[in-house]
Amino acid sequence: MIKLNNKTYTCPVDVTLSFIGGKWKILILSHLNIFNDRGFSEIRDNLPGISEKMLVQQLKELERDQLIEKKVLSLKPYRVQYNITPTGKSLSPLFEFLSEYGINYLKEHGIDYMKDQQLYK
Repeated sequence: MIKLNNKTYTCPVDVTLSFIGGKWKILILSHLNIFNDRGFSEIRDNLPGISEKMLVQQLKELERDQLIEKKVLSLKPYRVQYNITPTGKSLSPLFEFLSEYGINYLKEHGIDYMKDQQLYK
């Protein structure tokens, strides 16, 4: 057993999943790995189906875990910009693997994923 930050983990994979687990975190990180300097609405618009509350929560957790950083651009109106940190960027082989796996799976099943690429703004 591994003890870290008052939590118990079964193995290093469990530790990693605590940082990126769930549907949204890996998608947020993958998006920020490709696109720099993204605002809240740009991230939200690229994640159809996510609620604002969930996005705020996920961004706070990613920032807490130092995988992304938030820069406040202005207070009125409140504008922020998010970027992936070097620690978050170190996960890029994982993003690449997941993307390649998904592309290959879709191709094997005759699905043209390129027609939906406009989602990636």
